[in-house]
Amino acid sequence: MSAVKPGSLRVVLDTNVYFSAFTHPQGAPFKIWRQAVSKRYTLLISPAMIRELADVLRTGPAWPESEVVAHLKLIARAAEIVEPRIVLDVITDPDDNRILECAVDGRANLIVSGDRHLTQIKSFQGISIVRPSDFKRILGL
Repeated sequence: MSAVKPGSLRVVLDTNVYFSAFTHPQGAPFKIWRQAVSKRYTLLISPAMIRELADVLRTGPAWPESEVVAHLKLIARAAEIVEPRIVLDVITDPDDNRILECAVDGRANLIVSGDRHLTQIKSFQGISIVRPSDFKRILGL
């Protein structure tokens, strides 16, 4: 990964990273999110991932709809929306497959996730899968 400059990185953040960033503003995921907002790297997300995140925010912390919508709008402004044309069935959790689809069709360099299903495979079709703490180091934070 050292051959790629952080400014040229194309990155997919897993739903768990957004959730942690939005609910724990002192942690690594929040610092990673702030770097996406400041365009330090290109953030990639798909409509399926946005729907999953909306569901998680509505049920996990049970945010009011106005807060869910506000956070989704922030993501939509910060990210490049990828409409995957492929359908993958690589991991038992369908939501994890949506992450892979976004990464492949979005030509991502990295997937950042705390999900063991993804982190255990370490890479997919040349796309590295790293934990938030590892990505924070890649960014030099």
